[in-house]
Amino acid sequence: MIDHARDLEAVREATERLLGAAAALDNASVAAPSRLPGWSRGHVLAHIARNADALVNVLEGRPMYRDAATRDADIERDAPRPLAVQLADVRDSGDRFLRAAGVPADWTRVLTLRNGVTDVAARVPFRRLAEIELHHVDLGLGRTLEDLSEEFTGREIDFLAERFAGHAEVPPLTLSAPDGRHWRTGCEAGTPLPVTGPAPELMGWLAGRRDGTALTTPADALPVLPAL
Repeated sequence: MIDHARDLEAVREATERLLGAAAALDNASVAAPSRLPGWSRGHVLAHIARNADALVNVLEGRPMYRDAATRDADIERDAPRPLAVQLADVRDSGDRFLRAAGVPADWTRVLTLRNGVTDVAARVPFRRLAEIELHHVDLGLGRTLEDLSEEFTGREIDFLAERFAGHAEVPPLTLSAPDGRHWRTGCEAGTPLPVTGPAPELMGWLAGRRDGTALTTPADALPVLPAL
């Protein structure tokens, strides 16, 4: 069962951890490239802040973003800001999210997110947690996917495997980690292609953060996954 209150506390802790790491930057290093192609660290920090506001919109029954162009424009607008402004925005927007999520509500209700994706309200805190944890790694401040907890990594693979389940552009896949955990994703039809490797590598591949070279498959190459 999803424990949204526990996930909200994890969001609070992850936000403080990210802010503490980012506080060691300066204005020049904020403008330097992140691990995400085409994005500076400022882009990543701006996205984290705007995602918090977008999830407040979702929790309060409004569209997550006005449209894709506005979402992208807001990130581009906010990316060049000085470090102090970036950190204050991440903290303030994060606090707004926690306040909105702290209001008594029906956590079984279904909400509409970006691109028509729907989910129960109780999973929104974990979605926020994933944004913070993965983008902390994207900042390139020394934290890696291997530093993320085993519980988070397993839950994020669960989430990503569900996202790709039934996707017409993804062949049937069975994912296996050395600890015995298994996941099924991709198309329903056809013989599943087995993919094995450490859980952080599986998560990184599914999330577009790793190229899959550390994974094992009997095929000549891993399939190219569509962008999330």
